[in-house]
Amino acid sequence: MILLAASGSAALLLGAFAFQFIGGLPPCKLCLWQRWPHAVAFLIGLMLLAGIGPRFMAWLGALATATTGAIGFYHAGVEWLWWPGPTSCSGGGMDLGSMGGGALLSLDTPSGVIMCDEIVWQFFGLSMAGWNAVFALILTALWIRAAKRA
Repeated sequence: MILLAASGSAALLLGAFAFQFIGGLPPCKLCLWQRWPHAVAFLIGLMLLAGIGPRFMAWLGALATATTGAIGFYHAGVEWLWWPGPTSCSGGGMDLGSMGGGALLSLDTPSGVIMCDEIVWQFFGLSMAGWNAVFALILTALWIRAAKRA
C-alpha cells in the first residue's frame, strides 16, 4: 500500500514536470504549491519502504496528499472563478479597462507571471489542478489504509 501511494505521488510529480518541460506549460504559483506535498509524500514512502522511521509516518503521508488535494481543489475553484485566488497570480488586481493607452504602456508589470486563474489544459472538463485533487483523494485513502495496517 505504501509503495502504491508513494508511487502515485511520484507519478503525479513526473506528470507535472512533463507538462512543464515537454509540453511547454510553465506552472503558476498554486501549481508549484501542489508539488511540494507530493514530494513530501514520496519521501515518506521511500523512508518507510527502506525501514527508516516509525510506521505512524504513514499518517504524515496521508496528511501530505490531503494537503495537495486541498490546494488542488482551491486552485480549481480559482480557475473556475468560484472564489478569488492569490493577488500575485490572479486577475482583478488592476482595472485595465479604465486605463488609457499611455497609462497601459507605462505599467511596470512583472514579465513571465503565469496566471493562477487561467485553465491552460483540461481533460474531461477537469484542469490539472482538478485532476490533482481527484488523484490526491485516492492517494490519501491509500495512505490511510496503510497507516491503519501499521
